[in-house]
Amino acid sequence: MDLRNQSVLVTGAGGFIGSHLVEALLEQGCQVRAMIKYNSRNDWGNLEALPDALKNRLEIMAGDITDPFFVREAVKGCKAVFHLAALIGIPYSYIAPQHYVNVNVQGTLNVLEACRQEGVEKLVHTSTSETYGTARYTPIDEAHPLQGQSPYSASKIAADKMAESYYLSFDLPVATIRPFNTFGPRQSARAIIPTIISQALKHAQTGEPIKVGSLTPQRDFTFVKDTAQGFIRVAECDASVGETINIGNGQTQTIGDTLHLILDILGQPHVPVVTDEQRVRPEKSEVGLLLAANQKARHLLGWTPQFSFREGLALTIDSVAASLEQYKTGVYNV
Repeated sequence: MDLRNQSVLVTGAGGFIGSHLVEALLEQGCQVRAMIKYNSRNDWGNLEALPDALKNRLEIMAGDITDPFFVREAVKGCKAVFHLAALIGIPYSYIAPQHYVNVNVQGTLNVLEACRQEGVEKLVHTSTSETYGTARYTPIDEAHPLQGQSPYSASKIAADKMAESYYLSFDLPVATIRPFNTFGPRQSARAIIPTIISQALKHAQTGEPIKVGSLTPQRDFTFVKDTAQGFIRVAECDASVGETINIGNGQTQTIGDTLHLILDILGQPHVPVVTDEQRVRPEKSEVGLLLAANQKARHLLGWTPQFSFREGLALTIDSVAASLEQYKTGVYNV
């Protein structure tokens, strides 16, 4: 499928990855309809960071993914749909599991049914590496068992299986993309990398130490622009229909090593670091190692990451520094 000049819908467009995907699609010449969560402030979330020349080409639809009537209207007339709308914070899923089912499962069902009714030619459904849980073997390929180690991951497994069922039951042209840990500009302090960066930058002003949870988990970090290109490659690849495809670098860093690399880039190697117990996940819920097998993405999509981890961190540091006052570094963001 050639997406150029085509009408496409991005759900969750105001989010971190969603905003970068919207930007990449606009740069490719797509006619983009951006679904954002309704708010009375007319706030477009991370889409506000796009250049005006791109924002002026957007069609914004504000509503709620859990409303099937709204979703059906949003899907109408679109050749392809990228479904990213979801609740994604693992700690918040311990507090509000019903909300995760409503948004991640029911919301996905609404998108699937709308795409079926409207004859959409390609739906890219977003999964997460968290669906794999603690690795039984590494690198983790797409055949790895799925394990619901948090209400978040359980809700995403359910959503993935709904997508699979619509492909098998109704021949819906859906492909599932499974990104590993994405990072980059515009990411909130819900994620570990901007949490570390913002606290390190604030240390110079406040003298406060960096507060973290466990430093031992290993993650496969992918820069957000590479992840956005993965979405586009999945949509364009006819052979991806019915498939689940990992998007990850195939390399890992511990949280501790990531912290020290950030401090090295900042030239602040001696910032004190302390463990904040509220940031430590329950032992059986914590995923110790995520390492992507990305051969399927390389061979099927021709996708390879273009940014090194250090390059991505440097760009993320610049972005956080430019908007540091937006980060509430003294508050744990679940």
